[in-house]
Amino acid sequence: MGMKLALIVGINYYEHGSGLTGCVNDAYSVESMLKRNDGGSINFECNLLTASGKPDSISRAKLKDSIAQLFNTPSLETALFYFAGHGHIESIGGYILASDARRGDEGVSLGEIMTMANESTAINKIIILDSCHSGIAGATPGKDKLSVVADGMTILTASRADQAAGEKNGSGVFTSLMVDALSGGAADLVGHITPGSIYAHIDKSLGGWEQRPIFKTNIQKFVSLREVTPPISRDDLLSLTDYFPKATSEFHLDPTFEPEKRGRKKGAPAPIEEHTKIFARLQKFNRLNLLVPVGAPHMWHAAMESKKCKLTTLGQHYWQLIARGRL
Repeated sequence: MGMKLALIVGINYYEHGSGLTGCVNDAYSVESMLKRNDGGSINFECNLLTASGKPDSISRAKLKDSIAQLFNTPSLETALFYFAGHGHIESIGGYILASDARRGDEGVSLGEIMTMANESTAINKIIILDSCHSGIAGATPGKDKLSVVADGMTILTASRADQAAGEKNGSGVFTSLMVDALSGGAADLVGHITPGSIYAHIDKSLGGWEQRPIFKTNIQKFVSLREVTPPISRDDLLSLTDYFPKATSEFHLDPTFEPEKRGRKKGAPAPIEEHTKIFARLQKFNRLNLLVPVGAPHMWHAAMESKKCKLTTLGQHYWQLIARGRL
């Protein structure tokens, strides 16, 4: 696996304008999630830049040079840029603002950042912006419907081009949801967290909020941004094909699969230990939405009434991955 590099920037201090309160903490939170996987293994090599006050202010030159260094680094598997701070938009495009900005167009233009990222030799380029009007990233000035997103590029932003990015309890709403996603809320069944699953988690959580996250991507497959302990063991997951010879197969149940002896009809067969072990695994699949009982409200009823269970669409997806040797 190649090197993964992340530039993480949080700016609260603005010399000529109103300061912010949560961006530095947000940057630290993102760094703590990205630098190691769940369990402690090394993940991203992080470069953290924060500006809390005048002594550690971040100039436009330093911000731009740091972004250029990230995307110019050779032989990268993944280059990730995260920014929390002020954003600005006008007719010719959008900007992210450094501490020394006197006006909105004195920031680093999103067009420049996109050019640097598009020209990067990194296999995966990821730009995450928690700033106002950040949804304009990737758009061609004057052409609202046209986006320029090169191969391997993913853009995830807190808000649309015409929106402010919300703060709540001293943290960006978008970033707090992203950190929750990275901590495991957006993991798949093998423990991988991707930009797509992070977007889905944030989008679902925001619900009816006025702020809407934006997701633009041009990739062949999702890259894993972090790995966490999966909700099911690999051995358990791989056993899916043992019980379902085909993705469309149904598994027959009967009272011998249910370990609970109470509630049985008179004359019903007793539990069989081998069957109850299988049933425990099937119930785990059910809790993860991989299978559902057929013609019964719960797995218990399906067993007691000798009904069947079948794979859900998600279950069939994982069945296919297992059958192809992809897990």
